[in-house]
Amino acid sequence: MIGMSTMTLVAALTQAPATPITTPPSVSPTEPAAPTLPQQPTAPTKEQPALDRAGAENKPAANEITPELTQAVKRGLAFLASTQNEDGSFGRGRYGRHAGISALCGLAFMADGNLPGRGEFGEQVSRALEYVLSNKSESGLLAAESTTGPMYGHGFATLFLGEIYGMNPHDSRVRDVLVRAVDLILNSQNDEGGWRYNPVPYDADVSVTICEVMALRSARNAGIRIPKDTIDRAVRYVRDCQNIDGGFRYMRQPGTSAWPRTAAGVASLFYAGVYEDDSIMRGLEFLRTNGSGAGGGPQMQAHYFYGQYYTSQAMYLAGGSWWAQWWEKARDELLKMQAEDGSWIDHQAGGSYATAMALIVLQMPNRYLPIFQR
Repeated sequence: MIGMSTMTLVAALTQAPATPITTPPSVSPTEPAAPTLPQQPTAPTKEQPALDRAGAENKPAANEITPELTQAVKRGLAFLASTQNEDGSFGRGRYGRHAGISALCGLAFMADGNLPGRGEFGEQVSRALEYVLSNKSESGLLAAESTTGPMYGHGFATLFLGEIYGMNPHDSRVRDVLVRAVDLILNSQNDEGGWRYNPVPYDADVSVTICEVMALRSARNAGIRIPKDTIDRAVRYVRDCQNIDGGFRYMRQPGTSAWPRTAAGVASLFYAGVYEDDSIMRGLEFLRTNGSGAGGGPQMQAHYFYGQYYTSQAMYLAGGSWWAQWWEKARDELLKMQAEDGSWIDHQAGGSYATAMALIVLQMPNRYLPIFQR
């Protein structure tokens, strides 16, 4: 892969510097970890909506899809298709030719109902798939050998392959690469239960952990065996990263809450199969009062598209009033941010990344991607 360092993308998505791959294999934090918070299911308060056991999968909110949304998605998909490179990758220059971003772009087309060779943008999905497969390594890592801190991209790429294979379980080539990619994730989980930038089990943070948990859930949905202990350890790690205010910090060490990583924390629990839990209720409440869709300024907030991507998933999986109240605000906010050429802009991570993330969020009401189904 050429033209981009994943570490630059990592810096755009997170708020802490990456740990070099030469970090000593020690998992003991320099500061004592915060105590584990209570995990019993908690009844909602009068002001707090209840969780819907089925999520929003079979219970659409009123007026989910509007003519304005349909037109915005059409323009966005056309723009995204125009940015695909000859080798099937997406983006140019600093953020071009990256397996993770190419995978997200592929998912954006799949969220419209396109599959390899099928649909208006089936060719784009096919070429993105070929590019991701071409980035496989002997270790199972889906990234170029020279890429620094590749586990973000590996998680997105594995998710993409899981969704592809789940819709076409007869593709043995995709299955072989997917199984190896999953094995790398399993072997990279650290003693705390999480993952970080490099495929080594040294340390962990919430923002990388959600990428790997989501990838494992997609693979499991597609029929790939995932050890229960791996998921149980991941759940413990995520819970240990929650603060008293309901938000999530970056790592187990003491730190402040922020809405993008809180969204990642709540989504991690949902994708791990935890659907009723005090940690989820408190995290959702933090998102409702602190997330961008709650009224914050869109791109004035750090890691906006990352946060919007996971918050919308968390609210969708929570269902009921959580989804209904969040969706209209998030949808309208994203529609206002679309550029004249159909793109969305992220000045750090690039237009292909931002447009793919926005399109995945805006097309959640289509309910095409298996990962969004309980």
